[in-house]
Amino acid sequence: MNPCTYTGRFAPTPSGYLHFGSLVAALASYLDARAAGGRWLLRMEDLDPPREVPGAQDAILHTLETYGFAWDGAVERQSTRHDAYAAALDGLLARGLAYACTCSRKQLEGQPIYPGTCRNAGHGPANAAIRLRVPDAEYRFVDRVQGAFAQNLAREVGDFVIRRRDGLYAYQLAVVLDDAWQGVSDIVRGADLLDSTPRQLYLQELLGLPQPHYLHIPLLLQPDGHKLGKSYRSPPLPPDQAPALLTRALRALGQQPPAELAQGNAASVLAWGIRHWNPAAIPRQAGLAEAQLR
Repeated sequence: MNPCTYTGRFAPTPSGYLHFGSLVAALASYLDARAAGGRWLLRMEDLDPPREVPGAQDAILHTLETYGFAWDGAVERQSTRHDAYAAALDGLLARGLAYACTCSRKQLEGQPIYPGTCRNAGHGPANAAIRLRVPDAEYRFVDRVQGAFAQNLAREVGDFVIRRRDGLYAYQLAVVLDDAWQGVSDIVRGADLLDSTPRQLYLQELLGLPQPHYLHIPLLLQPDGHKLGKSYRSPPLPPDQAPALLTRALRALGQQPPAELAQGNAASVLAWGIRHWNPAAIPRQAGLAEAQLR
């Protein structure tokens, strides 16, 4: 990939249907890519089959199409990438950078971070989670919206899981490998993943992968303070309200679309958004009350 080429991505999890919070994230990543003349990729983060809602993948694709989004290339799926995850994990184990952990959730209950119980136990990887050893070091980066962010992995996170005990690969490992494999240069996503980024920076360092640029948008919060999301029964996106909801999503991102855009069509809203995209206008706070955007 040409290092000057912008490649962005949207990576929904098919544990439910797209909702307004998903739309804001998709729109931010799409506009950031298209305004830069870059590519916009779509990846299904289907790492956890027990949590996947039947039909959600097809529904997500259909909704994105209905709302005017066009992605470049084929839709990639993490469920096809297990060999790549296994190879990276085996390499980390062989280098002594990861280890097997047999601790149960009950044993770890009440522990703010993993206490390192199995760090030097020498357990075999069968019927065990795999954890990454983290250094007592600070990992920092400058987010394009949220500014400087730093985290000491040992003191604030602890050795974290990269493969679960049930054999499923963890998000932190998969996302780092997939973004590098797809040549993603810029990651635009919700601020709930801000504190995951230092873990991903560490994995990128260990695996010799490039570090993308990051932009974390504010979360949309429901009246009870929970983020707008699938787990809190956020309503799916209605297909007949695409222009109005896209216009509202632009406002959530600090943009200033004219009111009449909501009466047009999805393509005209997206075209306006690309022409006028201003990342500097995105609110810096981590969360916004969803009701205020109506």
